[in-house]
Amino acid sequence: MTDVVSLAAELLAIHSPSGGEGPAIDFVSRWLLGRGWNVHVQEVSPGRGNVWASRDGGGVTLSTHLDTVPPYIPPRLDGDRLFGRGSCDAKGIAAAMLAAADRLVEQGEERVDLLFVVGEEKGSDGARAANHLPASSRFLINGEPTESILASGCKGSMRVTVRTTGAEAHSAYPQLGRSAIEPMLALLPQVHRLPLPVDPVLGETTVNIGTIRGGTEANIIPGRCEAELMFRLVSDPAPLRAALEQWANGTATLEWGSFIPAQHFHTVPGFEARPVSYTSDIPLLGRWGTPLLFGPGSIHVAHTDHEHVAVDELRASVDTYVRLVRTLLAA
Repeated sequence: MTDVVSLAAELLAIHSPSGGEGPAIDFVSRWLLGRGWNVHVQEVSPGRGNVWASRDGGGVTLSTHLDTVPPYIPPRLDGDRLFGRGSCDAKGIAAAMLAAADRLVEQGEERVDLLFVVGEEKGSDGARAANHLPASSRFLINGEPTESILASGCKGSMRVTVRTTGAEAHSAYPQLGRSAIEPMLALLPQVHRLPLPVDPVLGETTVNIGTIRGGTEANIIPGRCEAELMFRLVSDPAPLRAALEQWANGTATLEWGSFIPAQHFHTVPGFEARPVSYTSDIPLLGRWGTPLLFGPGSIHVAHTDHEHVAVDELRASVDTYVRLVRTLLAA
């Protein structure tokens, strides 16, 4: 049987940041071909693509992403934890899905597909492309680090760029100019006081003021300033847009960026479930069946220099994926 920890370590040893997933794609494709899967690599951009592996179809698809955020951190087994970039987000999950699918096939269940996408950490171009494939599955189990608990739903996201303008002048004569930074500094704290939507399952809408840029030199009155905000959505975005337009009116202009809607997911009796605050590729994979979200590891250590997954949890997740697939197919 496939050793999920060894397989995860092999995947972690491959540097595959968003845009450079080619070596991980090759590894997974060859691994699956060697076990008799029908493998299709869907090109997303030159040198990188989604891996879709199938057998009988019409059942459950296990899916996660092969790209990671930089910098590369090599795999390291320390006691009962496997460290490395992607150990929980999401190469450890990919290894668990591969091992679970391998076990299901050995046991005679071939109504399982695998879908590994690229680009999830940077725009989700892989998932957008994958939704054009002729999927036949009835259920999609997407993998993100949910601490081995089914997610009952997840918040969406929306990026907004806020811009203020002024008039440049020599700083010795401020009366001849108009600062673009000062109105931004007055505006941003007010965003936390806006009445934003609340959902009984997903909780509150939250905001992060992620970046702020303005001015050119200390001796020049700044003529431009901009800030990037990320909202975690729990509802339709229309109420948030209306609140922000009123908030910025007369002071700043708004540019709406990427948007992913909030989601409520399918849950299964007998499996613990709770909501999560982060987004996933699920909203972009609507053709792949009724969605579920599950994976080993914690989002709290993802993207950090101490990213890891517990070995026992990783092994147990293989059993859980098998049980989930069998339960869904039986239903």
